[in-house]
Amino acid sequence: MCVRSCFQSSCLQWAWRTAFLKHIQRRHQGSHRWTHLGGSTYRAVIFDMGGVLIPSPGRVAAEWEVQNRIPSGTILKALMEGGENGPWMRFMRAEITAEGFLREFGRLCSEMSKTSVPVDSFFSLLTSERVAKQFPVMTEAITQIRAKGLQTAVLSNNFYLPNQKSFLPLDRKQFDVIVESCVEGICKPDPRIYKLCLERLGLQPSESIFLDDLGPNLKAAASLGIHTIKVNDPETAVKELEALLGFTLRLGVPNTQPVRKTMEIPKDSLKKYLKDLLGIQTTGPLELLQFDHGQSNPTYYIRLANRDLVLRKKPPGTLLPSAHAIEREFRIMKALANAGVPVPNVLDLCEDSSVVGTPFYVMEYCPGLIYKDPSLPGLEPSHRRAIYTAMNTVLCKIHSVDPQAVGLEDYGKQGAYIPRQVRTWVKQYRASETSTIPAMERLIEWLPLHLPHQQRTTLVHGDFRLDNLVFHPEKPEVLAVLDWELSTLGDPLVDVAYSCLAHYLPSSFPVLRGFNDCDLTQLGIPAAEEYFRMYCLQMGLPPTENWNFYMAFSFFRLAAILQGVYRRSLTGQASSAHAEQTGKLTEFVSNLAWDFAVKEGFRVFKEMPFKNPLTRSCHTWARSQSQWYPIGTRSYSSVPEASPAHASRGGLVISPESLSPPVRELYHRLKHFMEQHVYPAEPELQSHQASAARWSPSPLIEDLKKKAKAEGLWNLFLPLEADPEKKYGAGLTNVEYAHLCELMGTSLYAPEICNCSAPDTGNMELLVRYGTEAQKARWLMPLLEGKARSCFAMTEPQVASSDATNIEASIREEDSFYVINGHKWWITGILDPRCQLCVFMGKTDPHAPRHRQQSVLLVPMDTPGIKIIRPLTVYGLEDAPGGHGEVRFEHVHVPKENMVLGPGRGFEIAQGRLGPGRIHHCMRLIGFSERALALMKARVKSRVAFGKPLVEQGTVLADIAQSRVEIEQARLLVLRAAHLMDLAGNKAAALDIAMIKMVAPSMASRVIDRAIQAFGAAGLSSDYPLAQFFTWARALRFADGPDEVHRATVAKLELKHRI
Repeated sequence: MCVRSCFQSSCLQWAWRTAFLKHIQRRHQGSHRWTHLGGSTYRAVIFDMGGVLIPSPGRVAAEWEVQNRIPSGTILKALMEGGENGPWMRFMRAEITAEGFLREFGRLCSEMSKTSVPVDSFFSLLTSERVAKQFPVMTEAITQIRAKGLQTAVLSNNFYLPNQKSFLPLDRKQFDVIVESCVEGICKPDPRIYKLCLERLGLQPSESIFLDDLGPNLKAAASLGIHTIKVNDPETAVKELEALLGFTLRLGVPNTQPVRKTMEIPKDSLKKYLKDLLGIQTTGPLELLQFDHGQSNPTYYIRLANRDLVLRKKPPGTLLPSAHAIEREFRIMKALANAGVPVPNVLDLCEDSSVVGTPFYVMEYCPGLIYKDPSLPGLEPSHRRAIYTAMNTVLCKIHSVDPQAVGLEDYGKQGAYIPRQVRTWVKQYRASETSTIPAMERLIEWLPLHLPHQQRTTLVHGDFRLDNLVFHPEKPEVLAVLDWELSTLGDPLVDVAYSCLAHYLPSSFPVLRGFNDCDLTQLGIPAAEEYFRMYCLQMGLPPTENWNFYMAFSFFRLAAILQGVYRRSLTGQASSAHAEQTGKLTEFVSNLAWDFAVKEGFRVFKEMPFKNPLTRSCHTWARSQSQWYPIGTRSYSSVPEASPAHASRGGLVISPESLSPPVRELYHRLKHFMEQHVYPAEPELQSHQASAARWSPSPLIEDLKKKAKAEGLWNLFLPLEADPEKKYGAGLTNVEYAHLCELMGTSLYAPEICNCSAPDTGNMELLVRYGTEAQKARWLMPLLEGKARSCFAMTEPQVASSDATNIEASIREEDSFYVINGHKWWITGILDPRCQLCVFMGKTDPHAPRHRQQSVLLVPMDTPGIKIIRPLTVYGLEDAPGGHGEVRFEHVHVPKENMVLGPGRGFEIAQGRLGPGRIHHCMRLIGFSERALALMKARVKSRVAFGKPLVEQGTVLADIAQSRVEIEQARLLVLRAAHLMDLAGNKAAALDIAMIKMVAPSMASRVIDRAIQAFGAAGLSSDYPLAQFFTWARALRFADGPDEVHRATVAKLELKHRI
């Protein structure tokens, strides 16, 4: 198995590119080979395993590191450590066991990355059946080699699994000889292992060919006289092997298969038609295969009398209106033949359905490469970039064609292209609809309301993507653009957006592979934004601002197409064998489309001048119906299902049951987790907080964190507006998170268990919004993983810190450092031994304007000069292990690169940090209150005083009623504030935020106090969470800003907007 160079591939896909080659025996001249000049007839082919027969471990490592947030290259460095005497090489020589290797390897990885690395997980993935599958192209090649009488062997550096079996996920019957390093105790590139393989084959070196993906291994083989092939990707390697052996290793035409039973066409009538068309006389057979590429119009390879042809036809059965327009395909390709756009040479359009059952056209077969995997595995980064540049260039050529000059001026209507397209695809979707998909319903309403104001009109391809292009086998040049079924006159930006779909789809997407889980920088593939800028530069156009609309529309259209394919699969009409899978994909794609609609909504709202947010109605905002839209939208309730954001001014979701299905499922999963794990653990957690070990994290908390993370109940707090790509969090809106945050608030411990507790949430959001990539890598990732904690140092004992401009701590520049001095207190979390970061706010320029004096620094907690004076208590509670500390910072030197945004930006950052975090405490306080009321109700039902149950006492009933009313009032105000934050942003929601911060803590204090009263003295004890609930509700009237400040804010805004 490969060790070094195999890890150089940063591609995260396992699939390989597929080639349409007319001359399959032609050698790929771009491949590098170590060669031996002596020659004789080859009698055996020897294969390496990893990177040749099965996917390279490098791809496994790269994907795994991304998914587990491990620093890139960690695995490679650890494997290389120690060279021949390192743990990896000793493992492959069977000098240590799998258990010993993983222990030593895990230690190396953790030391190098400075974080815990779960190497067991990597090893399991590397050896799993899902990953370790033999490439079909290699299986076919081995079959052909053996059929010609040659021997085959596998020569692999591999290892023993824990079950004492060697890792060889291959059919051993394929090989005459198998040589494994762990069995022999020798690893490549040691010459002895090659000689051992040759000895067992009974051959001389010059009689064999060796395939490997590592230069050192190939060089060692070549030095012995073995002919070698360096494998960059399986397809290219097989072509090179064909050239050396002199015979074909692949049967038939690439990307074809026997014609599916439901797609069979009459050969006799077709043969007669073709003989008349081509003017040939032949008695030979007509060879007919079906291409497996494509989902719409069945496409066939035909070979007749040495002519290679392609036939493309409409599918059988009743078709949707205007779909499968092969006549248009034929017309535009014929028109573009001499217009500088590479297209296949079309021969004839036959509209006589008696020939093959439906209309069809015939074109010449165009040999070349079709890249079905957009991540382009096996290519160098520079080659990948050149491929995408060529793709961009040919799209510009299409959009530069003058329709009138090529006779296509009537090929489509002029103007209003996107409105027509929206109507068309809505009709197509409705005609093939099999069930209700909420995101599609939202998009059907949203798209007509957000159409671009200006649109250019050019020729558009309609389905422009990488796998519809045929590339030259030797250079990055497009030889032909295929599949023109959806072409027309329209807005060219639709083509640009559609060609970027792969940027946002996962590599596991079965119908249209993507690479959103890949590192594009390492791959060399331009990001979608760069690809779009490249297009605008070539076309001489300014970049459009509403790119997100075009992406939303493109994914909506894809969803409609997938739904059509699925509907046809139910009746056997779809041309692809994978069509039945698409039923589950439509909803996935429509949710992606809605995500882009949300982003476009945020963009629009950010640009809107929100001069008077109070002019709206105080009830939930109504859903505006489009007068333009003729087909009709569906409404299922007065409170529609929530979307990933209410950017289209959707209704306010006041009940968890009205959340969108994915978020509703998340809510119920969290509720079940709380009931099964959190509430039962509370007594033990409370005991730990009162024990001598209280200043160390509870092992039970850490165990519950792992369970929460495993169940996807992790980092739920980051708002979609701050993290639109869902790179760091769950992608919830503020309204959606409000419902989950309230649920977590019913326990004092749940927020930390789900990594949603302050002050980490605010600090993580600060890093997401304002941090550099280096700052994110060092601080954000450990916080997101729950491997570190943090604190925020702003409050000072000498000044009224409710006014952030009062702070006096100094930040002074000195050489390459900032030196800080100051006295801080009530620094929550600073006593926690896991606290690694202090976000420090101080003054860099006391003479600057009042709100430009402050700056924010990221201070490592192990920096000399940080002195914790004492822990502070809240009503006697220490809140261990994080606590609240009084701290002095004395001549603390912090590198300049730890400054956030820059000097003088501290007040701005502090305000931004309190964005959604402003109301998280309010959300949790609703949870406090609900739990307190639930405990109160249970208590009064079980207790008797003065001759009757407490529940029958009038004052108790009045308290219960008053608590319920106050909770509901506060919840509605919290949700309205969250709703406005989603719609218009934090600034526009300032009044609502101030009101709820006035209301929630006081309300919670009253509700909890009534519950304590109902419990009697027990309510004051630690046997119940009421005392702690009350303590923190009261403290939040300071910690989240004093009531007086919020009252002043409300009054000022009231006077400003209401007079």
